Amino acid sequence: MCALTAAGRGRRVLVLEKSNKIGKKILMSGGGRCNFTNLYTEPDNFLSQNPHFCKSALSRFTQWDFIELVNKHHIAYHEKTLGQLFCDNSSKDILNMLVSECESAGVEVLTHADVTQIDRESVFTVKALIAEKVTELNCNSLVVATGGLSIPSLGGSDFGYRVAKQFGHQVLPLRAGLVPFTFTDGFKLLSEKLSGVSIPVTITANGQSFSESLLFSHRGLSGPAVLQVSSYWKEGQTVAVDLLPDFDASEYLLSKKGDQSKVLLRSVLSQKFPRNLVIELEALWWPELAEKPLAEINDQQLHRLGEKLNAWELKPAGTEGYRTAEVTLGGVDTNELSSKTMMSNRIDGLYFIGEVVDVTGHLGGFNFQWAWSSGFAAGEVV
Repeated sequence: MCALTAAGRGRRVLVLEKSNKIGKKILMSGGGRCNFTNLYTEPDNFLSQNPHFCKSALSRFTQWDFIELVNKHHIAYHEKTLGQLFCDNSSKDILNMLVSECESAGVEVLTHADVTQIDRESVFTVKALIAEKVTELNCNSLVVATGGLSIPSLGGSDFGYRVAKQFGHQVLPLRAGLVPFTFTDGFKLLSEKLSGVSIPVTITANGQSFSESLLFSHRGLSGPAVLQVSSYWKEGQTVAVDLLPDFDASEYLLSKKGDQSKVLLRSVLSQKFPRNLVIELEALWWPELAEKPLAEINDQQLHRLGEKLNAWELKPAGTEGYRTAEVTLGGVDTNELSSKTMMSNRIDGLYFIGEVVDVTGHLGGFNFQWAWSSGFAAGEVV
């Protein structure tokens, strides 16, 4: 995005890609369909130590601007949920669109380009191994668009952070975001038994709540709600899972006691949850009441059980880490960058865009939109 925007202004642009091909994260995203933006993109959908930083770039290249580009290339897409836009066919459509725009603007792209050294005097000097040959390149403007540590198998690395530190920039603490939770206690056994079961929940950590689906896995918890809240969770904290969002579970159970007094608890809850989940919860929370009809369970017991259903306290041991994390939280301190141009306040001509910066979006196309918006902001001025 930065390259095609800059080249469109007549700048001579070279993209150095370490991998054997460009756009690998685009190709794998959204299950191969690329969740390329979100209709409801707002600054509130982003985490940063400076929450105002992202506003300028997001306002000057919006989700509507990217959708216009998608329409220009006649790419078929659809809204999945919560404003998330996906290609009808393949992520390749988005990658091909960007490649086509770059080619039209005269951008040169080199793959297998491993940058080994960057120096700056009057201009930047970049040394790189290109096709196993040491090459020296000079440029007036250098844009770092290297992403973060997430998914190292696709090229995630700390390279961009090292460049930032080399030129005197502060890098804020890094951690995995949009990532599944792992458990080592008894809950791990339960999650293994329920692996593959998905239910709608509201999950809360650190005062932030998300209402989407939760997925039990062999290692713990995943699914959109879990990935969202993982960006706010800190090690050692608990999370609260509301298994019956928008429902007062205590009231529900008490009303069922009046209507279906001879029915067992598991039968009543099987109307709301997958039966295998109910069987596991029964063993966990009400084994001594398992064969008693509702009429024989006192109101206080039903009330306590309802409270658990609305606020199941769980303590993750950790997360699956960068191996499966969709993003890296933290990054280059935004206080040392121009929010309008993404240029370093320390070094003229040095720019940082995308995930390497301390701006992280929620799940649902927001991180791609930050890539497009920050890339455009830099591309307008480099």
